[in-house]
Amino acid sequence: MRRAFNAQGAYMRAILLTGMPGSGKSEAVKVAEEVGIPVHHMGGLVRDMVKARGFEVNRANMQAVADGERKKFGPDIWARRTLRFVGTAQTVVIDGTRSLQEVDFFRRELGASLTVVCVHASPRTRWERIDRRRREDDPGTFAELRERDLNELRWGLGEVIATADVMLVNEEGKGTLRAQMRRLLLEAERAPVAGETSFTEVE
Repeated sequence: MRRAFNAQGAYMRAILLTGMPGSGKSEAVKVAEEVGIPVHHMGGLVRDMVKARGFEVNRANMQAVADGERKKFGPDIWARRTLRFVGTAQTVVIDGTRSLQEVDFFRRELGASLTVVCVHASPRTRWERIDRRRREDDPGTFAELRERDLNELRWGLGEVIATADVMLVNEEGKGTLRAQMRRLLLEAERAPVAGETSFTEVE
């Protein structure tokens, strides 16, 4: 058992970041990193496992490995594994949750110290950004983005977004989103957290 306190005895505050592809999560993560807040990427654990098994790191292999582990160990397995790496900083950001089962696990383990934050943008705005950035695993057309959106929704991302505690609307560009994220992080570090929480280690 470990308690959700940092090394100085203060409550840890965890921000669970979610959103559809191209919504601006990466930019929100950059803001946290720039101010020295640790960021834990759930997808990074999946990527590491894909590499460890000798597979090429691409969307299909990552999805297959992630889903295989969920079927074998439970739908919240990646949340449980991620929590093992959350340290003792006052505030942490966890990026990449995709299902209510994962959110429920984090809420059980972190209690009042957890805030679920969704970065939101319209499909057309997200496509314009994706089309400009052209990452290797990005959809190549708007139709492909819509198909990926539907897959994300089938996995439960829509429920996570619908029940988020905070919504950061990202339609006006990076500057507005970055300002929103900085304000959120500042409030998180200042706000008191009531009650005592604990979380269990994964075997």
